[in-house]
Amino acid sequence: MFPNSSNLGRPPFSPKYRQQSPFFTKLPLNMPPTLLSHQQIVVPPFHLRTVTPAVTLQPVTYGSVSPVSTPDALMSFQGRKRQSQQSVPDDAKRQRIHSHDSDAAVVNQAVPLPKERRRSFPASVSVQSPVVHVSGSPALIGCVPPLQDTLFPDPTKTRLPVAKDKLSKQVLELFQACRQQAVDLDRKELCRTELQREIQLIFPQSRLFLVGSSLNGFGTRTSDGDLCLVIKEQPIPKFFINFNTTFQVNQKTEARRVLSLVQKLFSTKLCNYIERPQLIRAKVPIVKFRDKVNVDFDLNVNNVIGIRNTFLLRSYAFIENRVRPLVLVIKKWASFHEINDASRGTLNTYSLVLMVLHYLQTLPEPILPSLQKNYPECFDPTMQLNFVHQAPRTIPHYVSKNGSSLGDLLIGFFKYYATEFDWSHQMISVREAKAIARPDGIEWRNKFICVE
Repeated sequence: MFPNSSNLGRPPFSPKYRQQSPFFTKLPLNMPPTLLSHQQIVVPPFHLRTVTPAVTLQPVTYGSVSPVSTPDALMSFQGRKRQSQQSVPDDAKRQRIHSHDSDAAVVNQAVPLPKERRRSFPASVSVQSPVVHVSGSPALIGCVPPLQDTLFPDPTKTRLPVAKDKLSKQVLELFQACRQQAVDLDRKELCRTELQREIQLIFPQSRLFLVGSSLNGFGTRTSDGDLCLVIKEQPIPKFFINFNTTFQVNQKTEARRVLSLVQKLFSTKLCNYIERPQLIRAKVPIVKFRDKVNVDFDLNVNNVIGIRNTFLLRSYAFIENRVRPLVLVIKKWASFHEINDASRGTLNTYSLVLMVLHYLQTLPEPILPSLQKNYPECFDPTMQLNFVHQAPRTIPHYVSKNGSSLGDLLIGFFKYYATEFDWSHQMISVREAKAIARPDGIEWRNKFICVE
């Protein structure tokens, strides 16, 4: 999932065009028999009333109890709470980041107040980045789980929000039934690991990243895999002369030619493992393909912003335990109504996620802060990619005074965008944790929905 993380001890392809590789033939042996493959999963038409519970829900309250709590023996995706003896400079300035022992009053405010009464999370000085961590000061362990730990623990041990009403219970049941499982992520990571080894025969300095919903916490069992190939300018090795390429790769102008090489690699040397590789010559060119366990992938070149955004969204996903269930049900709703397909001129999944995050930030009592404002060193756009996945681990849980149920928040989401948000003059901004003025540029004039 991340090039410099463990590859789980998986062997490389065998030599001689990899005809005898156990890459896919042995994969099912490592999977629990009760879990279906990617294409065996049948997703019924979305209807909250038809969803059946996948596990027993374990409720938790807000305010005096941590919104996310798991046993210390198991490093779950919610992480461990920060120990009381671990102090951080400027903690006093973070007015809404509380310890788990906070006795703040709980309020139910799922629908934003009128514009003049809405407020965003105040900016403050942030903690020191772990990349430049001063020797001797205590290291923090926040809410964002590290990649080397279990991303998706036993769901029966996962503490979720309390189901205060029937609609909230249905949202939780849908989340439990549809969220991405560890076996789904393992399939994608296996493919990423092996493809990186093969691509490095052409571009030795390249790295292949798993990005998007597979890693940001908002994935489902049927989510595609998104891959980003980060490649530096370098000559093509002489042994690859069969592809008749002698150019040097430039990450700004040669993306299509790089992807053309990758497509040819997939179509020839890896034809036994990769099905139907297609080069899509769009504004952001990609190679679409499917592996032998029927997982669909999109591969782009040097979309570094996508890597950084993956870990930004991952931080938002795990900082408050109502975020992921709410995002998933909104995605299912959009797919059911066929408004979640960018190729057809509707909303892409990334925009839908940002719409949910923005709504949760603009409530009278916000459920989410602006992480970019309060932890700028964790999301520094100049940070080396080697450290991007590590920086958010210092962010503690966000404990909101807002005790709204998932059902209330779902209704409030639709009410906010139907009656509160001014589409003609406002733009959605998660960075600012508020609606900002709509740009005047010509590229925005024909856009009904503007998302920063």
